[in-house]
Amino acid sequence: MKDPFPPCPEVIVRAVTPICETLGFTTLPKHFHEVIGAFFLYHFTNIYLSPLISPLLFPKTYRSFNKRNRINWDIHVVSLVQSTLICIISLYAMSVDQERSEMDAKQRVWGYTGLLGMTQAFGAGYFLWDLMVSTQYLNIFGPGLLAHAICALCVFSLGFRPFVNYYAPTFLLYELSSPFLNFHWFMDKLEMTGSTLQLVNGICLLVVFFSCRLVYGTYSSFRVGTDIYLAWQNPPHDIVEQGRTVPAWLALSYVTSNLILHFLNFYWFGKMIDALRRRFDSTNSTKGPSDKRGMTATEDEVSIEGTDLKVPAASTLHQGIVRQRK
Repeated sequence: MKDPFPPCPEVIVRAVTPICETLGFTTLPKHFHEVIGAFFLYHFTNIYLSPLISPLLFPKTYRSFNKRNRINWDIHVVSLVQSTLICIISLYAMSVDQERSEMDAKQRVWGYTGLLGMTQAFGAGYFLWDLMVSTQYLNIFGPGLLAHAICALCVFSLGFRPFVNYYAPTFLLYELSSPFLNFHWFMDKLEMTGSTLQLVNGICLLVVFFSCRLVYGTYSSFRVGTDIYLAWQNPPHDIVEQGRTVPAWLALSYVTSNLILHFLNFYWFGKMIDALRRRFDSTNSTKGPSDKRGMTATEDEVSIEGTDLKVPAASTLHQGIVRQRK
C-alpha cells in the first residue's frame, strides 16, 4: 500500500540519498521528511504545546511544579500524544495494508510497502527524539530509558534497509500500555493517588502491559527471530535475488536489540508486581501519616520506562473506595 503522506521533496531526497545509501538505508530518503516531521512534532509538543496547555487545564498543579517536575510533566505529555498517535497508525497499517497481510516468511524479512515505511518513520522519529531527551535528562530518567531509546532507534533504523518492515506496526503496539502508564503518573501529580479511578487505571495498565508486551511481544519476537534465522540459513539461489542475504551482524544487531527491549519489559513488569506485593504484604505492619482526607499516605515508588509510579498501600485503596461509595 502506498504511503498516504505527500512524497518527500526531491531536493531533500537528492541531498540525503548518498549518505543513506552508504549506511544501507535505501528506503529512508522516501521517508526522511516523516522522520524529521515526527521528531519536530514531539519536540514542539514538549517545548511549546504542553507548557501552553497544561497551565490552562491544571493551573494550580502545573504552576506549583519545580523545574524538574515541569520537565517530567511535559515529557509525559509527549509520551501520551506519541503513544496514542503511533498505535492508531499501527492498527491502521495492520488492518488496511493488503500487501502486508499477504507476505510470506521471505517477504516478512525483505518486504516493503509505503505505508509500512511511514509507520517505521514515525517510530524512528519518536525514538530519535527520545534518545535526545534521555541523554539530556539522564539524571531524571535513568540508564534504563536511555538503553530503551538506543535499542529502539537501532531496531527502527535498520528497518530502512528495508529489513523486517512487516513487524514495525507489530512492535509499535507495545505503546498500547503507555497511555495508562502516563495517566497513572498524572493522577499522582494531581493528588489522585489511591483513588478508585487510579485503581481501575492501574489494573488496566497491568493487563494491557502483560498482554501486549509480554504475551504478544514474546510471540512476535519468536516469529521475527524465526523469520530472520530462516532468511539467514537459506540465502537465495536466483541470480536476480543475489545480495538479499542476512549478514550475521545485521541479524545479531536486530535480535540483540529486540532481546534487550524484551528484557526491559519483563524487568519493568516485575518491578510493578513487586511494588504491589510489598504494599499488600506490609499493610498490617506499616503505619504512615494521614493526609487531609484521613487516608494512609504510605506508598512505594517504582520506575517504569523512566516513570516513577507511586503505588499506594492496600489500606489506602480500600479506604479511598469506601469513602467514595459513601
